[in-house]
Amino acid sequence: MKIAENIYYVGVNDRNKERFECLWPLSNGISYNSFLVVGEKIALIDTVDSRFFPLFIEKIKEVIGERTIDYLVINHMEPDHSGSMGLIREYYPEICLVGNKKTLQMAEGFYREAGKTFCVSEGTTLDLGNLSFTFFLTPMVHWPETMVTYESHTKALFSGDAFGCYGALNGSVLDSTIDIEPYFPEMIRYYSNIVGKYGCQVQMALKKVCQLELKMICSTHGPVWTENIPHVLREYNRLSLYEGEPGVCLVFGSMYGNTMEMAECVAEGLVRGGLKNFSMHKLSRTDPSYLIADAFRYKGLLLGAPTYNNGLYPLMDHFVTDLQHRMLKNRLIGCFGSFSWAGQAVKKLVDFASSPGMELIGEPVEMKQGFSFEIGEKCRLLGESMAARILE
Repeated sequence: MKIAENIYYVGVNDRNKERFECLWPLSNGISYNSFLVVGEKIALIDTVDSRFFPLFIEKIKEVIGERTIDYLVINHMEPDHSGSMGLIREYYPEICLVGNKKTLQMAEGFYREAGKTFCVSEGTTLDLGNLSFTFFLTPMVHWPETMVTYESHTKALFSGDAFGCYGALNGSVLDSTIDIEPYFPEMIRYYSNIVGKYGCQVQMALKKVCQLELKMICSTHGPVWTENIPHVLREYNRLSLYEGEPGVCLVFGSMYGNTMEMAECVAEGLVRGGLKNFSMHKLSRTDPSYLIADAFRYKGLLLGAPTYNNGLYPLMDHFVTDLQHRMLKNRLIGCFGSFSWAGQAVKKLVDFASSPGMELIGEPVEMKQGFSFEIGEKCRLLGESMAARILE
């Protein structure tokens, strides 16, 4: 598939994979994107998961016939992008692997030998004759060896996992030719699940990327961005600054329904306070990847859970730990919970809300044993307090 002058898409769709990294659900599959840049010399940008190599090599041959590939540029060494490296070398034994020092070390570690190599550093260029690459290092977005490759003639940025998203590609790869609305929520979910911890490093990468004239961003997952480049860059900037949009992610756990009643009243309070933009999730029914995505998306977090084994309800404890591991900050947090004989859940949620970069909103609501009208009204007031703070 030709996507620009001298650039061809040779990636593949994986519609069978159920979980990315065996963790994150893929309701619509995922793409592994690879690109051929065909000038006087030919460069292959990243490869695909090795399970798809027969299809991959067919696509390459369809574009270049019996010509050889001179360079294999590896922007990211995760096996879903580097897995076909050794197989490619069997077809093109003189191919030169292009990567930075850490890339080449990883190539040796994963695949035992890197073969012919060209080691790049910040600002190194590579001449293809009528085309030219410049390489920029973007460490910890989201591995230590990650880098991006810029082709100055076509103004195309090959960005590795940066700016990617979940979801197989339907019929085309260019954002201008497909319905891209389903991909934007999956970009947030992908970022928050995979890259979320590295906001500082993403900011440093954005400073480099935003100095370039960009007509095309070619990520290793999801659509090739052309007309949506400004939106994608804005989203990455917002997410990496941990800036939530005006709204609330309401997450609760409930064993027998009492804490769920509290959550319903909190939601009533949000609406009573004039807030429409919020999501509501029961922990035992929603995969954590969607919870993490909404926590990154919205400015407000309302967390409710019962006490369990003299601690926090396990699913809520896991969710809070996920957010801490991703360094989430700049959030407004409200807390509620229940207990039967010894209360701990609300205390632990308040501890989380009191950590640096967080702001506790309203009066935490704690319920002992059964639900009551008074408890319901306190929950509504908590929701109203959050709505008022969000809408300021």
